Amino acid sequence: MCMVNITVSIPEELYSKMKKYSEVRWSEVVRKALAEYIRRLEAIERGVVPSERLVELLRESSLDLSGVSLEKALEFYEKARELEWKRFSSTTQARS
Repeated sequence: MCMVNITVSIPEELYSKMKKYSEVRWSEVVRKALAEYIRRLEAIERGVVPSERLVELLRESSLDLSGVSLEKALEFYEKARELEWKRFSSTTQARS
C-alpha cells in the first residue's frame, strides 16, 4: 500500500501533551480518526443515519428496555439525532 504524507497543524499545548506519550504512534491515531470521519461522511451520503448503528448495538446488548415507552424513546431519539447533527455539522464546516 502506497502511503502519502500530509502536514497537520496543531496548537503547541496539544503538541506538548502528545510528547508526554512518546510511545503512541500518533500517525496511526490520526489515520484511524480520518478513516472514521470519512466512514461517517459516506454513511450520511448513503442516507444511513448514525442512529441505525445505535439500534444495532442495543439489539446486541442485554439491556432491558421494555419499560421505556415508544413516545419517550422517540423523544430521546429526536433529541439525540438533532444533537448529533449539530455536532457533526459543526466539525465539517471549514474554519478560516
